[in-house]
Amino acid sequence: MVKRLAILGSTGSIGRQALEVVDALPESFSVETLTANNNTDMLVAQAKKYLPNIVVIGNKQKYETVSEALKRLPIKIYAGAEAIAQVAAMSNIDMVLSALVGFSGLQPAISALEAGTPVALANKESLVVAGDLMNATAISKRVPIIPVDSEHSAIFQCLQGEHKNGVEKIILTASGGPFRGRDAVFLETVTPAQALKHPNWDMGSKVTIDSASMMNKGLEAIEAKWLFNLKPSQIEVIIHPQSIIHSMVQFTDGSMKAQMSLPDMRLPIQYAMTYPQRKQTDFPRLNFTHYSSLTFEQVNRSVFHNLSLAFAAMERGGNAPCILNAANEIAVEAFLKERISFTGMSSVIEKTLEKVSFITMPAFNDYLESDREARKVASEVIGR
Repeated sequence: MVKRLAILGSTGSIGRQALEVVDALPESFSVETLTANNNTDMLVAQAKKYLPNIVVIGNKQKYETVSEALKRLPIKIYAGAEAIAQVAAMSNIDMVLSALVGFSGLQPAISALEAGTPVALANKESLVVAGDLMNATAISKRVPIIPVDSEHSAIFQCLQGEHKNGVEKIILTASGGPFRGRDAVFLETVTPAQALKHPNWDMGSKVTIDSASMMNKGLEAIEAKWLFNLKPSQIEVIIHPQSIIHSMVQFTDGSMKAQMSLPDMRLPIQYAMTYPQRKQTDFPRLNFTHYSSLTFEQVNRSVFHNLSLAFAAMERGGNAPCILNAANEIAVEAFLKERISFTGMSSVIEKTLEKVSFITMPAFNDYLESDREARKVASEVIGR
């Protein structure tokens, strides 16, 4: 059967690579919906190639541009964040691939799950912000959340066939980013251009900065807590510069499973899109003779303070991860605009966590308000 896809964030790195998977497996997929926030040129080009039923441009000011470019094609055009959430819930979709960036991914993911549609999740912030709500919705509707991040896909793959066996801990691997081994003094003078040079992965600017600051790994730890029903004490992060082992599971008998491959995001994307099947690919294969050693290091949390902040927010629970995420998004934007230093991002996040109202058991509207308040406070801390 052909699986009908809605790709939310189709012009970003994950969205583009998802479409490469579609190109390689045209008999397996049809593209029903494409969305983008601002990149009208790429969205229009994708729409002309894949002829989806629906296209949504998140920025309402760019609706006329997209509509005019596609007016001769049988494609419905919508605009705005609400439209993205609405199309995620449409009945003609078999899977939603959420490749949106940041908090904007939460409502569409919830909408898809409420409609009973499986979600292939690359937007880790949805689970970071409201993991309890996401899980409860998925369970009540009996639909899966399938991870797309390479680390969570690795854990997901390692757990196949192990549902009755106890997990002692999971180990999330991190490349260490461009500043592995650097000290806090060096990080104080890091520029956006330096931080955007990731050694192993090609990602969008926000995710790349998160990787450089280790916040990405902190967000992934919170996401893993919800995906795999873990306690914070069961989640370990280690540096693995080669990015060959994408993560590991240690079971209660002491044995360990690892998922390995060359660093290529198309593999976890395809696995999520074709699950539970594995489809033939022509992706480059791992040759162990090309890697004389695989190395591992502890993370220096005194240098990469964001990781400690993320684990502290996970331990506290409630709306703390939501506050963390919102403050981080504001801090990353400010750093990219050279309004704060690289290490200043941690300071902004920490002060925001201290100032924003804590809610032990937030409802959906509480998450919306916490996100709004945290962004306001973080902006005030920066001096916007």
